[in-house]
Amino acid sequence: MAREAPIFAALIVMAIVVMASAASPVTFVFGDSLTEVGNNNFLQYSLAKSNFPWYGVDYKSGQPTGRFTNGRTIGDIISSKLGIPTPPPYLSLSANDDTILKGVNYASGGAGILNDTGLYFIQRMSFDDQIDCFEKSKITMKAKIGEDAAEKLSNAAIYFIGLGSNDYVNNYLQPFLPDGQQYTHDEFLELLISTLEQQLRRLYRLGARKMVFHGLSPLGCIPSQRVKSKKGECLKQVNKWVLQFNSRVQKLLLFLNSRLPAAGLSFADTYLSVLDLITNPKTYGFKISNTSCCNVDTSVGGLCLPNSKMCSNRKDYVFWDAFHPTDAANAVLAEKLFSSLFSSAHSPAPSPH
Repeated sequence: MAREAPIFAALIVMAIVVMASAASPVTFVFGDSLTEVGNNNFLQYSLAKSNFPWYGVDYKSGQPTGRFTNGRTIGDIISSKLGIPTPPPYLSLSANDDTILKGVNYASGGAGILNDTGLYFIQRMSFDDQIDCFEKSKITMKAKIGEDAAEKLSNAAIYFIGLGSNDYVNNYLQPFLPDGQQYTHDEFLELLISTLEQQLRRLYRLGARKMVFHGLSPLGCIPSQRVKSKKGECLKQVNKWVLQFNSRVQKLLLFLNSRLPAAGLSFADTYLSVLDLITNPKTYGFKISNTSCCNVDTSVGGLCLPNSKMCSNRKDYVFWDAFHPTDAANAVLAEKLFSSLFSSAHSPAPSPH
């Protein structure tokens, strides 16, 4: 069985690739600030917003859009490679909008797998909230094209899911929040995986079949974590926990594939790609990967505020702020992620750095 699992997973990924190469694939995006395109702009009291300079300075409009970077997200670039427009933020659409039939982005900055993650942002849409929104979208689909067609559309669509970063960075790793004190990491991981399982099962019941879960990157190497090291190095313990999370998610997806008829859940593992980009930035044309382009204050959130000073050449930096990659880094990572969907090769398990 152990030898069959990677083969089975590869077949699922290839099935998704075939779907992605079809004309105008429909994509639904669930996630956090790494994939958000503006939902939090519509949450009046949310503190997890990026609708101000200098965000968006390198986006096509040159204006902030709610994306937590200076330009495009990885999702924007993947959509372009699929030949489709970037799915719009769910909260920007009217209840009866035809756009829902072409794909929607439900991602929300500060969101996590757990509902209490990012609590201090006041308003954000957790994964459960995002699934609630998709359920409403499904009702709209049925009203527009009928139940059978809506089910067929849901079954054929691709669901990109990227959550878990905030459950660590804005929850477990925060010393003033209860989860980090209440649980050992093994206990916290069990909570994450058991919660995620129920969420993926719920999406399945709503018609999702082709789901791609984007694993966590080496969070111990992002600027907001490196400042906790006296020498500004990556936090090995955090990266070790990330690897444990990724491993458990992969096992969960294989388990669900074996239990849910016609399910095609796959795991997009970019841990090593991101680590290599951070460790060897010059290989990819970057100069600096241990701090951010925008001179941020990690003690008050680590975002690029309007009074922050930007670096002179944004293409030299891997990170835009204390958490998020630059447009240039997203382009490299999106290329690697997209290419990985066409590869059935499996890398050995990485060690924490």
